[in-house]
Amino acid sequence: MSSAAKKYDVFQSIADPTRRKMLQLLAQKEMPIATITSHFSMSRTAIAKHLHILSEAKLVSGRKVGREKIYTLQPEPFEEIKQWLSYYDQFWSNKLSMLKTVVENNKAVELEKD
Repeated sequence: MSSAAKKYDVFQSIADPTRRKMLQLLAQKEMPIATITSHFSMSRTAIAKHLHILSEAKLVSGRKVGREKIYTLQPEPFEEIKQWLSYYDQFWSNKLSMLKTVVENNKAVELEKD
């Protein structure tokens, strides 16, 4: 598959810390590329490449307004991440239940000592 035909999925897109930071910025408000670039110490071209990957994953959309392109967060694809992570909630809940049991048992032991 050629690199031009390659599509990025949501997980590939959020794997990079720079792109995650871009998503956080765009969650606050839509922004032109110049404003996004001002938050990073990299070139506008590098920012554009990151935005392209986010666009491929449908996490952001861009529209032309005059000479600028304004980027907006598209939160719908985050549902895929949420669904994937929800499977692992069971492990987190189990660990919390175990911690609660340990803490309660330690309190009971401390009370018995008094």
